[in-house]
Amino acid sequence: MTRPASRRQQAEAKAAAVADAKSVSPDVPARIGSTPATKFRGNPAIFGRLVEDHDKHRALLAMIEATGPKDPARKTLFEEFVRDVHGHAAAEEQALWSTVMRNPETTEFARHAVGDHHKLDKLDKLMADAAARDITGAGWLRHFAALKAEYLDHILEEETEQFVEAEKTLSDSDQRYMRGVFNRRKKAEKAAAVIEKEIALTPIA
Repeated sequence: MTRPASRRQQAEAKAAAVADAKSVSPDVPARIGSTPATKFRGNPAIFGRLVEDHDKHRALLAMIEATGPKDPARKTLFEEFVRDVHGHAAAEEQALWSTVMRNPETTEFARHAVGDHHKLDKLDKLMADAAARDITGAGWLRHFAALKAEYLDHILEEETEQFVEAEKTLSDSDQRYMRGVFNRRKKAEKAAAVIEKEIALTPIA
C-alpha cells in the first residue's frame, strides 16, 4: 500500500511538473492553483509518475488559456499537450492497465475502472476538433474549454478512484517496475504521436 509522500515531497513533485510545462514556453504564466489531493503525488513508483504527468498537463492547460489568439505560444503549447497526452495514455495502458487486467485478484470495481480508462474516445474527439479549428480565432477557446473540462474530470477520477483500486492488486515492486516501463514506453509513444484534426459536425458526447 502506497504511503503518502511528505508535504515537501508533494510540493517538489508538483513544482517539477509545472517547471516541465514551463520549459515549453517560459514566458507564459502557469497558474494552476490548488490541485486535487491525492496520496500518490510525490510517490516514486508508477502512480506518482502518472500524477506528475497530470500536473504537467494541468499546467499546460492553464498556460494555453493564458495565451492570446495571435500568440504563437498557444499553438506550441497545444501541440505539446496533445502529444504528451497521447504518449501518456498509451504508455499508461501498456505499463499499468494491461497488467492489472491480467491479475486474477483484480476486483470488479478495478475492472470497471480499467473499462473507464478505455473510454477515451470523447477526449480524442475533443482534441481532434480543437486541433482542426483556427487556433487564432476568437472562438477557439470555447472549444478548448470543453476539452479542458473533460480532461480534468478524467484525471480527477483516475487519481481519486481508479488508481486507488488498481493499487490494491499490485505489490510495491510491481509499482516500481511499472514506472520504468512507463517512462520507456511514453518516450516512444510520444515521439510517434500524430495530431489528428477533425471538426465535429455534431455535439461530442
